[in-house]
Amino acid sequence: MATIKIKQTKSRIGAPANQKRTLDALGLRKLNHVVECECTPSILGMVDKVKHLVTIVK
Repeated sequence: MATIKIKQTKSRIGAPANQKRTLDALGLRKLNHVVECECTPSILGMVDKVKHLVTIVK
């Protein structure tokens, strides 16, 4: 299956608790951290939930 790289570009400080949990579930721990995940509907939904904090790296 296809994979996507997700990079955390903004700080989690000041974000609501549910968005912090979403970042943890994606595997993003700190700023400028990049993780590679499978491109599934659940992962894309999590990325959409925190789209203001992350970017998709090609």
